[in-house]
Amino acid sequence: MGEEHWEEVETVNSDIQAELLRGLLEAQGIPAIISKEGAGRAYGLTVGMLGESQILVPTSSKLLALQVLGKYYAGEFEFPSEDDETADTDTLDEDA
Repeated sequence: MGEEHWEEVETVNSDIQAELLRGLLEAQGIPAIISKEGAGRAYGLTVGMLGESQILVPTSSKLLALQVLGKYYAGEFEFPSEDDETADTDTLDEDA
């Protein structure tokens, strides 16, 4: 069996954003890794191309990963606001 090929689906300028996107993809069942330029990783650079991180997924999961990222950027993975949470709690209290 051949080795799995990985393809870039996103490039971000923040380690936190890279980890967030990796976690989002993995939560959707898509294996993902973060690749960063060696000098940026070694020296902790966060400016310009040395600060960029690439999100990579297996080629077989690329289309699904792009769909998930599209939904993320469209706001479909946002947490409810505090007002929404209060409304849900009020509804639950009425049922009790």
